[in-house]
Amino acid sequence: MAKKTDSQTEVPTSEAPTKTAAPKTMEELLNDTSYTLRTPKKGETVSGKITDKTRKMLLIDIGGKTEGIVVDKEFDAARDYIDQLNSGDQVEAYVLSSENERGQILLSLKKAALDTKWDEFTKALTDGSVVEVKGLEVNKGGLIVVVDGIRGFIPTSQFGKEFVGNLQKLKNRRLSVKVIEVDKEKNRLIFSEKHVSEAAEMAQRAQALGSVKVGEIYEGVVSGVMPFGLFVTVAVPLSGEHVTVGHIEGLVHISEMSWEKVNDPHELYRVGQEIKVKVLGVDETAGKLNLSLKQLASDPWIEIETRYPIGTTVTGTVSRVVQFGVFVKVEPGVDGLIHTSKLSPEQEFQSGDSLTVVVESVDPAQRRMSLSTILTEVPMGYK
Repeated sequence: MAKKTDSQTEVPTSEAPTKTAAPKTMEELLNDTSYTLRTPKKGETVSGKITDKTRKMLLIDIGGKTEGIVVDKEFDAARDYIDQLNSGDQVEAYVLSSENERGQILLSLKKAALDTKWDEFTKALTDGSVVEVKGLEVNKGGLIVVVDGIRGFIPTSQFGKEFVGNLQKLKNRRLSVKVIEVDKEKNRLIFSEKHVSEAAEMAQRAQALGSVKVGEIYEGVVSGVMPFGLFVTVAVPLSGEHVTVGHIEGLVHISEMSWEKVNDPHELYRVGQEIKVKVLGVDETAGKLNLSLKQLASDPWIEIETRYPIGTTVTGTVSRVVQFGVFVKVEPGVDGLIHTSKLSPEQEFQSGDSLTVVVESVDPAQRRMSLSTILTEVPMGYK
């Protein structure tokens, strides 16, 4: 076996071969058998590097025998996106045609541009930046708008006082808004106009929402009377040099208006009326309060057995006449029932009648009281 001379160097078999640079000319490309030409197909998404950019055209090296080109309407459609690109940037493109008559591969950057816009909306949602949109059409839920070719929506509830009830005049008008919801997969983009026009007021409301205390009693003004209850704007004291009071709207449900049964809130309250309310809960998501009027007074069913022991005679007022008996109000919030089985067929009652009754039983847990009338005549057969 021949010995190696000092000038000979053994190359380890495990060492990887030196990587050659990509060919730069067509001649180098043809001579380089390690470099494979790709032939992009129509409808394929490819990745490439920008080699040239002009005011009307973009050239992209996508590994084919010729460069891909973004031109004409495809260039215009993605112009805002292209303005942010530079030679050497890596991009993804959609192949519109394998080759045109000049041997060029036509590309589109619409999808990449669209993805970038959705990313910008997500960023605007995160940092709270203002976006400018254009009104398109009004529907029953709000205003459809467009921004950078993408449609979005402003719900009626997300407009400031200036535009409530006047959305028709916003068609073709530009508005400053903030993004409040982004869902690219569902193509859902929601904006708020009042987050811009009433930003200071909303910040004050948020401060008030953080300051309000459950169980506390606050001054308020009735802002709406509905069949299901009252809307009340509550004044919440704030700390600070300039703003001393913040305002939050809340609801007094009809069941929380009184310990007595309320049939129609309009009979008891009017818009603009000043009242006191107690806070039962805070809905931080909706920015609303759950309020009560009846909780300002103690529950009349507490210790009712002490006030009305069985056998007690009390004079009350007929509150309701129903098929199974007569309800008698013995005090505000406490109605007892005289069952039909304890009434004679000759007896007739109307709401508002004064009636003296006897307490037969009381069930505070079920809020029930059983009553009977006092006999005014000697029963037949009595001896």
